[in-house]
Amino acid sequence: MSLINIAKREISCKVVYYGIGLSGKTTNLHYIHRTVNPNDVGEMVSIDTETERTLYFDLLPLELGLVHGFRVRFQLYTVPGQVLYQQTRLSVLRGADCAVFVADSQAVKLQENIESFKELTEQLRRMGKAPGDFPLIMQWNKRDLPDILPVPVLEQYLNPFRGPSFEAVAVSGKGVVECLRYSINATLTRLDPP
Repeated sequence: MSLINIAKREISCKVVYYGIGLSGKTTNLHYIHRTVNPNDVGEMVSIDTETERTLYFDLLPLELGLVHGFRVRFQLYTVPGQVLYQQTRLSVLRGADCAVFVADSQAVKLQENIESFKELTEQLRRMGKAPGDFPLIMQWNKRDLPDILPVPVLEQYLNPFRGPSFEAVAVSGKGVVECLRYSINATLTRLDPP
């Protein structure tokens, strides 16, 4: 749910990168943070506990101009992917305007990806969001590794709503910015004027 600051004439939108542990969520954010114009991006913040980490930063893409007379700021978040951090994932996901599901394309990770995607869609439903209507972008990451599943298999098991999907290699940035750009546009098309 976008936050509107009338005094600042600013809308804040939240994009959450979701997926299993080590799927490339953090790598996506690090690549975006160091690649975008330094004037457009805030400091990367890491919320660390003894056992988990959540990253986020603000992105104020100045080239967007004004939307309904307001500047639009995007807050990009990752969630901890390990199974035992479900409550943290729920907290981070709350209020999201868009989610990017980062799937590890390796064949041995398919079941973990399926369970994580199921959790994501269940949480969206609990928050009153229909997963088929919510901006949910799929990223097939780690396409550079040897034992990966073909994209049609990933689509079959992980994209039941036939949302947009992007092949990616987050460590090199392949597909990362394209996925982010689509996420931003999908979020903007859903903004109602304040």
